[in-house]
This record gives sequence, C-alpha cells and structure tokens, in this order.
Amino acid sequence: MHIGVIGATGTIGSRVVTEALDRGHHVTAFSRDATQIKEDRKNITWKSIDVLDADAVTAAIPELDVLISGFQPGNAAKDMADTVARSIADPTAYATAARALLKALEGHPRTRLIVIGGAGSLEIEPGITRADSDDLLHEALDAIGLPREYAAAVRGHRDALNVLRTSNRLWTYFSPAEDIAPGERTGRFRVGTDRPVLDADGHSRISAEDAAIALVDEAELPRFIQRRFTVGY
Repeated sequence: MHIGVIGATGTIGSRVVTEALDRGHHVTAFSRDATQIKEDRKNITWKSIDVLDADAVTAAIPELDVLISGFQPGNAAKDMADTVARSIADPTAYATAARALLKALEGHPRTRLIVIGGAGSLEIEPGITRADSDDLLHEALDAIGLPREYAAAVRGHRDALNVLRTSNRLWTYFSPAEDIAPGERTGRFRVGTDRPVLDADGHSRISAEDAAIALVDEAELPRFIQRRFTVGY
C-alpha cells in the first residue's frame, strides 16, 4: 500500500511511519518543513505540507491509498509546551484541518482518511463525555498535568470529529487512550469504539508504539469506515 502520514515527525506519526515501513508499505511522510529532514530508509518520501490548505493537500495525495493525519499545532514531540499554547490559542484548528482534509478527498474518493484525534470525546458513561463537562475535563487535565485552559483544545478535537461525522467520505477517527506516551511495542491491546478501553486498574492507557500498530492495522484492513475507534490495554 501507499500510505501518507501527516505529522510524520510527531510522537504517534513517527511511529506510524516506522510501523508502515516495517510492514513493507511505501510511505509519503508529510511535515510542515521537510527540507531539513535527513532520511536513509527505503520506500519513504518526505514532502512539506500545510494541512490547513485544502488545495495543498489535494495536490499531495493523488497516489495514496490511505492518508493518516496526526496534525497538531506546532510539533508536540519536540516542544509540547508550544503545542499546548498554540492549541489553546486556536482550538478551531482541528476542525479547520478536518474540513481541509475532507475537501481534498472530494477529488480522490477512493483514498481513505484516518484522523488521529483526542480522547475527550469518548463516553465515560452512556451519553456522557469529558468534553461536555468542565468538572470532568478539568479533573482529567489535572491528572495528566495539562493546564485547564487546554479544555478548549479537547473540545476542538471533538468538533473535528463532528465535522467528519457530517461527511460521506471514507473517514475514520482514532481516539487514543487518555494516557498515551512513548513506550513498548507489545502488539497486545484491545480495540473499542466510543468508550475508553480500561485496564485492570481502570486506567485508559496505550503506548505510542501500540497505537501505531492499531492505526496501520486499520489502514490495511478497514473496520471503522465512517466510525471512531479507540484502543487500550
């Protein structure tokens, strides 16, 4: 397959690139500025892209089977504080990116889109999400050490999901576990849909490496077209 990865230098995106290459796929890796990237792996091409520009995305994707977008303002892998600040300053960026991606796919209806989003829109109880409650959202942000102002960005991710839900394109939305960080590639995790997958201690967690496995699995064998899925231990 030919898989495109937006945000290919990010925590999740970089691991998706590695996972896809290790499985023998060709990868087009997108970054805001790919001119400084040095690459010696086979079957990978780096390109610069502005994900908020639908015309730029349209021009970049004609050969892709699947486009996986890990768009974040800034580069969280290198400067998380900057990404947090940018996300708070403009939480509409996620929905804007979703609209641009869907617009780009109008000319490429067979290309599938997988958007890596947030966990705040998962239902912690039937019909109840953290994104809908200041108290629940602040509790979760306090637990992971993010400022409460980041609630706007969490809701921005939810808004992007709602944008996708109005589309008839071949989209999939991936909500990672609430606790996701670099770790071990185990290949042992469980898959869910609209509710968090909790471990034996009641925690929602996954390594970025295992999240990458789940994303490439979905690219290879789609199970969640026009749906959201999540993973956890």
